[in-house]
Amino acid sequence: MGMTLAEKILARAAGQREVSAGDFVTARVDFCMVHDIFAASLFDLLESAGIDRIWDPGRVAVVIDHFSPPPSAAVAGLHRRIRDGVRKFGIPHFYDVGSGICHQLMVERGHVRPGMLIVATDSHTTTYGALAAAGTGIGTSEMAYVLATGTLWFNVPSTVRCEVSGSLPDGVSWKDAVLSLLGRLGSDFAQYQSLEFAGPALPSLEMAGRLTIANMAVEMGAKFCFFPADEVTRKFLRGAVWDGPMSPDPDAHYGGVVSLELNRLEPLVALPHRVDDVRPVRDVEGVPIDQAFIGSCTNGRLEDLEVAARCLSGRRVHPGTRLLVAPASRAIYEEAMRRGILQVLTEAGAVILPPGCGPCFGGHLGLLGEGERCIGTHNRNFQGRMGSPQAEVYLASPATVASSALYGRITDPRRVGAYVHS
Repeated sequence: MGMTLAEKILARAAGQREVSAGDFVTARVDFCMVHDIFAASLFDLLESAGIDRIWDPGRVAVVIDHFSPPPSAAVAGLHRRIRDGVRKFGIPHFYDVGSGICHQLMVERGHVRPGMLIVATDSHTTTYGALAAAGTGIGTSEMAYVLATGTLWFNVPSTVRCEVSGSLPDGVSWKDAVLSLLGRLGSDFAQYQSLEFAGPALPSLEMAGRLTIANMAVEMGAKFCFFPADEVTRKFLRGAVWDGPMSPDPDAHYGGVVSLELNRLEPLVALPHRVDDVRPVRDVEGVPIDQAFIGSCTNGRLEDLEVAARCLSGRRVHPGTRLLVAPASRAIYEEAMRRGILQVLTEAGAVILPPGCGPCFGGHLGLLGEGERCIGTHNRNFQGRMGSPQAEVYLASPATVASSALYGRITDPRRVGAYVHS
């Protein structure tokens, strides 16, 4: 019987020849990640259970990214407890303040390979499916069990196949593509299912775009999201080898099939306070904004910063609008500096934040006040997420966000010649 990527990876991890949707399996985890919101409490949980060593420290990453740098003395104390825990448990893969966002670092530092099963204390762990890895978010008690045993039970999900065809029109990005799916299918479409992308357009979908789409798959409820490992994957991994599953079987069974025709897309925006309330940018053009944000694990990569720089080169951000830019990692920050991208953004009036989550989740750095409005490249726009519950957050592509910052109101990027896909 043919298997999907989710079934193949879970079968391998469970030591079984094959599994089917609906099966329950106990699987060996290949790698896990914990970030600063949960790390200290997780270490406390292990200690209270009498666990003084974890199953395999080399398969664990700990990242300080959400509160980076610490915004208060209390958070600084929390970071100290995390560093103490990292030392106690002998975890070698520790990424301290300024290293970057957990999901970018996991991919960038080589912790993700096709066919791996990866769990993390963050819902956007689906990002790793861009490299044909099974990534999913879990809670702290589940993570404590993984750290102690290296295993976790899973209900094998059914899989929805998404056929991608055509090519992106001018001014349209891969962020617009995933917003299109959200607007059409809804935020609960793939609840505890796996999304698997296929089709003739995949060779044109570079890794940055795949990471964006896989990142936001969880906004449709997906347990996993997959792109097959292909030449794009090989190029990104720079010759690294792997022995896990790379693609589904030709006769795999799918619980459903949807299509994504790129030729029909246009710049889109998700309206407050729902990720699936998606409209064409042209329908909301002219809405004033107080803040624009480019960054997050969705769109804080080099390609995204480059698009913003092209939109803003030789221009100035509107005087009534704040533009905040947070590179997703130190490596991206440094490369953007070497290429002159940060200089262009700074000269346009942008404020460059440290590598990390920044304003995305509302922890610090760029929170919104009552009645303020932000357009950003992040993945969620829930009420109160970026500060005041009376603020509004719109989600869009880097080109749309940069163009909107330029005019101080929501603006179609095609008006400023933003013809670079990101």
